[in-house]
Amino acid sequence: MKLIGPFRDSGYTVENLELFRDADMLAAAVALADCEVVQLAAGEPVEDAVRARLYIVLSGMLEVETDGQTGSADGNVNRIMPGESVGEQSVLDDAANLDAVHAVEETRLLVIESKLAWELIDHSNAVARNLLRLMSFRIRAANALLRRRQKLGEFYRQLSLNDTLTGLYNRTWLADMLPKLVGRARAQTSPLALLMIDLDNFKKFNDTHGHLVGDAALCAAANVIRDGLRPSDFAVRYGGEELMAVLPETTAELAFMVAERLCQQMREVVLFSDMRVPLPHLTACFGVAVLGPDGDEMSLIEAADAALYRAKEAGRNCVSA
Repeated sequence: MKLIGPFRDSGYTVENLELFRDADMLAAAVALADCEVVQLAAGEPVEDAVRARLYIVLSGMLEVETDGQTGSADGNVNRIMPGESVGEQSVLDDAANLDAVHAVEETRLLVIESKLAWELIDHSNAVARNLLRLMSFRIRAANALLRRRQKLGEFYRQLSLNDTLTGLYNRTWLADMLPKLVGRARAQTSPLALLMIDLDNFKKFNDTHGHLVGDAALCAAANVIRDGLRPSDFAVRYGGEELMAVLPETTAELAFMVAERLCQQMREVVLFSDMRVPLPHLTACFGVAVLGPDGDEMSLIEAADAALYRAKEAGRNCVSA
């Protein structure tokens, strides 16, 4: 920062400074007469922003990047225009300024030391009101930014719980939600069923038709599962060509019926009906399990996996419990 001289010799007046709106302009001019005026080049930071000082823009423009020095900056910035100030919170709590401040263009600043800022607040109701109004605006802006960040965080959290290819829930979701569903079933003494699904000979399908066609087939299978469940059920991509359906409040008998219906619907899926050479139909093995009296999420998955193995041993394209 380049020192220009005292405010009284700068050619600027108090009338255009927001902090002194409706205040005694003569008294304010006298109080600010010896305050320093400094100049920043375009892009130059306010290097002594760690000190408790109030900066008022006389000309040019400042940009403030919130929490820039804490490593949590996210590209959100505030523009400080002529007549506006920055550093109020540092003065109020006498703490280091955590905002990264730099000049957008050649900028001149009025520097008010913390002690003088407090004297102005103590002796002028107008200055105190203006400062409160300014801090209110800043708090509202910060709250709005926080709400946007929370919504964005929730959006990305939801994305992290879904498989990018099929749109089904993924194993991260399963690890979080299945224990909760098990706990709810125990608390309500209601049944909880799990279907483990494995597409038959999927590696051979991929090798024969290519991975792009394989991906399309996997999406088609996922659609069969998702569309064939109730709104209260959950479809999951467990990994690779393995899918899963979690069925709350579903008995073993009903779960077996659901699996048989999905197995039949899987056989009827038509892949790329406009192709000259039709692809083979999809088939899958289904393993059905229900939560035991003393079971947990791991035992439920293990039971469904064992049932799935029995379906494979029985010749695939079938359901086993």
